[in-house]
Amino acid sequence: MARRSLWASCLATLLCLPLLVGCNPATNASVPVGCAQASSPCLKGKATVLLTTSRGEITLELDGDAAPVTAGNFVDLVRRGVYDGTVFHRVVREPVPFVVQGGDPASKDPNTAKAAYGSGSFIDPASGQARYIPLEVKFKKEEQPRYGRVTSNPSDLLQIELAHDRGALAMARSQAPDSASAQFYIALRPLPELDGRYAVFGRVVKGLEVVDAIQADDRITKAALLTPTP
Repeated sequence: MARRSLWASCLATLLCLPLLVGCNPATNASVPVGCAQASSPCLKGKATVLLTTSRGEITLELDGDAAPVTAGNFVDLVRRGVYDGTVFHRVVREPVPFVVQGGDPASKDPNTAKAAYGSGSFIDPASGQARYIPLEVKFKKEEQPRYGRVTSNPSDLLQIELAHDRGALAMARSQAPDSASAQFYIALRPLPELDGRYAVFGRVVKGLEVVDAIQADDRITKAALLTPTP
């Protein structure tokens, strides 16, 4: 059991990126806390995004009801073309399937060394600063998501709205809960050890076989919003 726990911990560290950010306390109770202070548009309802990759097409369904800040950030980056030309820089399948991770804006630059892939974030051209979003986790019996804190209570984890099922779409981050920016990952198998620690905001609805075929250094040639934001 101890060995299994250690292995799960090691797998989780594969998602860590060298990003740091703080989170301001919420002040507006009339809208979801994260949306009140989000630096990107929030998403209400569902949205569909098509990732065209060097291996084929992947269709993603984003859930703005359970993860309005995280899904809204992703939609905004898709609309800006941030993901076009980026690399899947981390693919972990051995000794057991884990994740396919990509979306580092720096990886589209041919002058970026491969060793630096996974260290970039989205730089907002309006401010010249990196944009970060808070950890966002929605629980079934709660009206709004929780922001900025890791959850490990077993009874709470059973009530998570968006769990790390196979095909789950989630944000990569560093050890700081509020350090997600642009990089994302897709779960290759159920990963309950990541529930409550990383923000799931959607899922693969078509093209999971393409996800299974992706190798490190494969690229996203185009990310496009297929359905309008509600």
